[in-house]
Formats: sequence, C-alpha cells, structure tokens
Amino acid sequence: MIDQIEFCDVLILNKCDLVSEEELEKLEKVLKTLQPEATIIRTTNSNVFPSSILNTGKFDFDKASASAGWLKELQAGHQQHTPETEEYGISSFVYQRRLPFHSERFSKWYAALPEEIVRAKGIVWCATRNNVALLFSQAGPSVQLQPVSYWVASLPKLEQEAVIKENPQLLEEWDIEFGDRMTKLVLIGVDMDRGELTRELDNCLLTPEEFDQDWSTLPDPFPWAANKQTV
Repeated sequence: MIDQIEFCDVLILNKCDLVSEEELEKLEKVLKTLQPEATIIRTTNSNVFPSSILNTGKFDFDKASASAGWLKELQAGHQQHTPETEEYGISSFVYQRRLPFHSERFSKWYAALPEEIVRAKGIVWCATRNNVALLFSQAGPSVQLQPVSYWVASLPKLEQEAVIKENPQLLEEWDIEFGDRMTKLVLIGVDMDRGELTRELDNCLLTPEEFDQDWSTLPDPFPWAANKQTV
C-alpha cells in the first residue's frame, strides 16, 4: 500500500466521518510525508466527483518515479529543514555512513524495528556482501533487504572508468578508499528518537578490530548468494 501511495498523484482518503478533524489532519501529514506531490481528496462513502480522478492528465511517469518522500529526503541529504509535519511528531532524517555494517548486527536491528518508524528505505553497505549494494525497504512490519547492483568501486578498473564517464556525478561522493560504497538510509516516522536510532545504527557498524580482519569470516545471515570479497 505504501508503494502505491509513494507513486500516486491523487489519493482518496475515505470514511472521514469516522474520525476527528485532528486525527484526519495528522493522517494527512503522514501521507504528505510519504508522498508530498499527491492531491488528497477527503470522502465519505467514497463519494467523489469522477472528474477529480478520471482523465485528469496529471500523471507523469518520470515525476511520479521521483516524487516519493523518502527519495526527496535522500536527495536533500543533510540540508537543514523543519517540516510543518513536526508539529504532529512526524519527522524524517537521513542516516549516512562510510563504514560498512556488521551483517549480523544489522539484521538483528531491522528484525526488531521500533513501531515509531513508518517508512525506511535506502542503500546499505554490509561487510559480508562488500561488492554488492543492498536495497533496504521497510513499510510497517514488512522489511526487505536485497541486492540491487554492484558497487562501481568493486568493478574492474576499465569498467569503473566507463561507468564514471557515463555518470560523472558519482565523483561528487567518491571516497578515495571506499569509492561509492556507503550507507544512505532515510527513516520516516512518528515520535522517533533520532539520537537513539542513530546510536543503534552506529552500533551495527564494524568495530576497528572487525574492520581489520577478513570480512568473509564474519557471520553472514543473508540467504541469497553474493561475492564476499573484501576491500
């Protein structure tokens, strides 16, 4: 359902007669955080003018693909902002680190996500899957972590150069030691403790001792196969 919300341009909020105005406003703020571009229509008994939802000419695939709240937050990065939704305890932030996660500790963390997190999505770097960028996607109780692409830094030199030539923006965040490897994760929630969540995620990172050892010997909880080659 959240995937549909993040991709829509019109969102119908039905049964509005069954909740208070304050609850409706809070719900709308959550929905606007998930999908800032959508037009929200309140209805009772699904009564809506057909012209509001049929043949509107509003849909634009490219715009819809880039309109999700988590993606806009990711693009904004660490820019300071105070969204109006914070008056309802709704907030979001980007967790970004250049060290990889200890795969087992990270898997235990996301297996017990706090209820305050409504949505989390982004790219993750795990030590035991060092060559592969992992896509993390959470919506409520549903959590997925899966390979999405190879890190450019893991490719042979000639392939790296070809990819960078086609995508020069990669150099804007290129690290001299790790290349494009990093974790960049957006968290959206209600009454989140940003400091505590950041500490919990930092505790999932490799310690200096773990960083210096052979990463392929670290516990690996993931069922899908992938190359475990170290840096």
